[in-house]
Amino acid sequence: MAYVINDSCISCGACAPECPVSCISEGSGIYVIDQDVCISCGACASVCPVGAPNEE
Repeated sequence: MAYVINDSCISCGACAPECPVSCISEGSGIYVIDQDVCISCGACASVCPVGAPNEE
């Protein structure tokens, strides 16, 4: 299952450079994950200071 970023995102950007398939981008107020590209590796979740990325 792909990861999604929930509303607790603080838009710090820590997750985006960790994504090996570059599927994380800055959205409107929070970062977003392209679920069609996400490989569910968890790299984003491991660096997020607020635990915003979660497996859907």
